[in-house]
Amino acid sequence: MNMTVNGSAVEMPRDPRVSLLDYLRDHLHLTGTKKGCDQGACGACTVLVDGQRILSCLSLAVQLQGRSVTTIEGVGQPGHLHPLQQAFVDHDGFQCGYCTPGQICSVLGMVAEIGRGVPSHLTLDLEAESIALTPGELRERMSGNLCRCGAYNGIVAAIAETYVEGPLPEAVE
Repeated sequence: MNMTVNGSAVEMPRDPRVSLLDYLRDHLHLTGTKKGCDQGACGACTVLVDGQRILSCLSLAVQLQGRSVTTIEGVGQPGHLHPLQQAFVDHDGFQCGYCTPGQICSVLGMVAEIGRGVPSHLTLDLEAESIALTPGELRERMSGNLCRCGAYNGIVAAIAETYVEGPLPEAVE
């Protein structure tokens, strides 16, 4: 059985001990997914599996038989960026760019979670039909993705431009 990576079927690794991160980078040569801490603490390796965000350093590739993996290479194309990628550029949502692929994949997963009504720690009304993407809610949901350069304001602005109508109100925290 195979898995699908960015829309293409790929064979499963022969070694069942290979992490998804190492399989993507070393075997499939998809180096957009970054190896940060290799312990699941920084989010640099975030990819989407069947639309849900996961840390690829903590997942074995063989666990994903029959599933669909999307890496940053599957999100947009040179000359035709995904709107979120363009917003990251427009708002300086990156400096060194190392965390950016994981940040973008995490945002896409976060938006899908909100669409499914998955609450966060800060979601006040668990019975609400929709969850507002407030500054606090956004920051809480993205807290697993670290930016070593501190480009958080640009990241938040890029997310707000892409997924919130108008600028986010100032956080009262």
